[in-house]
Amino acid sequence: MVKDIVTYPTPPSVNFGTDVRLFNEDLFSLIDDLKDTITENKIDGLAAYQIGYYFNVIVVKKDGDFLELINPRVLRTEGKTVVTESTAYFPGLTAQVQRYEAISLVYQDREGKQHSLKADGEFGILLQRKIDYTFGSTFLMKLSKEEKELFESKLEQGSNISIPESCPTVFKRDKILKVASILTLLIALLLLASLFVSNEESLSSIWNFQKYISYATIGVIVTYFFYAQYEGKIFTSCSSCQIGNIIGTALVSLTKLSAIMLISYFVV
Repeated sequence: MVKDIVTYPTPPSVNFGTDVRLFNEDLFSLIDDLKDTITENKIDGLAAYQIGYYFNVIVVKKDGDFLELINPRVLRTEGKTVVTESTAYFPGLTAQVQRYEAISLVYQDREGKQHSLKADGEFGILLQRKIDYTFGSTFLMKLSKEEKELFESKLEQGSNISIPESCPTVFKRDKILKVASILTLLIALLLLASLFVSNEESLSSIWNFQKYISYATIGVIVTYFFYAQYEGKIFTSCSSCQIGNIIGTALVSLTKLSAIMLISYFVV
């Protein structure tokens, strides 16, 4: 009988994956349901959990035939690879998943007889994905931090194309940069004022004020540089968030500050 396939957001559970102890008609009926559901949905395999049963049973297609794996256990793994995967649990979505290049496992058939199997390539990846379900898990647990964030974004949007957050018209970093500009302008005004001062003591005081303000300005520019990078990680679609743009803006601000301070050094 064709069964409905369990899909997200129904959570996997460690309750799914109980070892089969009785090799009877109930087990055979479950295996037949898995085969019917695989055929109906034109997919390569299913774990019992995926149609709502808690037994440690997997059925997959191999060379045009069905392979029944009861109580499968991975004994050995070889190598690592990253592949693009999709699964019926997350319909229409894909992710870059780290897998083993090859696995060796043991399992039982419907008569309870023990078998061993070594699988690699696409077939090995398929088995690993189905075995995940027997542990109450999905490939979500196999993703890198960056890939997991991307995939969770796909889940939220219900699309296999992760749409980045819209680029705001005003950034917090712009406010930081504005503070640096105001401080730089203040230094320039002090330079202008020094042109009308002849008293050495007053000129010395002006120069000291300029130095203190310049130190504060440098601190603000450094703060801008690091905070802008933080914002850039949030709004990846914005061209102004790119590191080259951030570096360029910081350098321009430092150049203006340096030029004013250099002139002040000789004038004041």
